[in-house]
Amino acid sequence: MRECSNQKIAGTQACEQHKREWDKHVQNHTRQSFQGARRILRRPGESLPWQPAAHVNSQPHDEPTTEAPRGNYFSPSHFYCIEMICAPCGAVIAWAKFAKSESPTNILKFLESVYPTEESRPDYICIDKACQVL
Repeated sequence: MRECSNQKIAGTQACEQHKREWDKHVQNHTRQSFQGARRILRRPGESLPWQPAAHVNSQPHDEPTTEAPRGNYFSPSHFYCIEMICAPCGAVIAWAKFAKSESPTNILKFLESVYPTEESRPDYICIDKACQVL
């Protein structure tokens, strides 16, 4: 739990005071629950009449995000995107999670971490960034 310094109960991620919230989280996130099954079967862009409207990320690329404070840290937050470096044959060379944005600065830092010296860098790099091939 956020800002809780009490000792955790063995086998949980919460103290005695917050155990009820932990139990609710576990129940809602098991494969047997509706939410758990929905996470497993989720298909991007799928919208069926009986499902609630999907939340759309309206954050423009490279803009700062506003974070709503979370009550607990029982599960990880979502990442903005995952960047991959692929060989021309399609094999993944490296990948990185981008927490907040796909900014040019983040991309350059990622490329620099994978190719630290000029000799290790490929002759050319193509980047598909929001439908802009750079």
